[in-house]
Amino acid sequence: MAKKVTMQKIADHLGVSKFVVSKALSGKGGVNETTRERVIQAASQLGYFTQKNAYVQNIKRTAQPGAGDRNKQSVLVLMPNIRSQTQDSLYWGKIVDGIALALDQEGLGMVIVSEHRADNFVNILNPSGLLGLIGVGVISTSLLLEVHRIGLPMVLIDYEDPLIPSDTVFANNTDSMFRLTNHLMGNGHNQLHFVGNIRYARSFRDRWLGFRSALEESELKTQPGNDELLMQDGMEDGTFRDAFRSWVVKRRKAKTLPTAMVCANDNIALEVSEVLTEEGVKVPEDVSVTGFDNIELASRGLPPLTTIHVPKEAMGRAAVEKLLNRIQHPSEPQEKILISADIVHRDSVAGPRG
Repeated sequence: MAKKVTMQKIADHLGVSKFVVSKALSGKGGVNETTRERVIQAASQLGYFTQKNAYVQNIKRTAQPGAGDRNKQSVLVLMPNIRSQTQDSLYWGKIVDGIALALDQEGLGMVIVSEHRADNFVNILNPSGLLGLIGVGVISTSLLLEVHRIGLPMVLIDYEDPLIPSDTVFANNTDSMFRLTNHLMGNGHNQLHFVGNIRYARSFRDRWLGFRSALEESELKTQPGNDELLMQDGMEDGTFRDAFRSWVVKRRKAKTLPTAMVCANDNIALEVSEVLTEEGVKVPEDVSVTGFDNIELASRGLPPLTTIHVPKEAMGRAAVEKLLNRIQHPSEPQEKILISADIVHRDSVAGPRG
């Protein structure tokens, strides 16, 4: 039988004191952020968080509500990336709509929190009044550690943390992008380029893997993993436009502009289309452009955007269903739920010029 991973074992592994490990894992002050991250990573690598009841606080929780009093409890919806992940977002807002509808059908309330600092999050959290947590989008490891530490059941949507284990819900990003890339190749494109920071989110990286797999299967030249458009910051807020414009000018001059730009999401694709048009590159006559997510603006683009329709409300409903199932069956294996997504054909794709 494997030995239990203790705080002392983590301390010995890192060459620090057990006191430092305890402070780091408890979320208390007195440990700098670098040390805290080292402790969390070591704890994860040694299997500390996968142990049953690993450093879970002994918090008195209200009994699981019965059919008659379930409306007395709520589910916490955590959306800490307030710059782009808000209820008004054309992507994240639809996911929250799905969560809200599913909870309402179950007679449960919803509390939305956008706090991104772990210490403030602990202060506002009242675990005794919550059934569990649904995380939407990118959430820091320190916040997820606090949720794990108090033993609050959680499900993450469109994000997974490499250190903190949890149930997750994603669109089937890899397979959907594989099909979209095959669609472009079926239209005659053999010079394709992916646009999206693959370090930003797991969904972006999965979409890149689907794109790359399709090229490799067709024995086409694949885009190197260190390409500047795979590492470019500012894609979530549109501030990458100037860098992308410089890239387009350089590629046109070298006559190496691709015939199709495959973008990690619709917002990026709409910005890419605008910059190309401003630089005199016609979409789709000169370069085809595709997106991903099928936000409402995708159909209003000039031209309307070929994209992947992500069933956002369905992802929210699936997260609620998984959370309630997790509450009832806490010892079941954790799951990664994939929701199918389909191509939406519009006018931003055409065959390459001969």
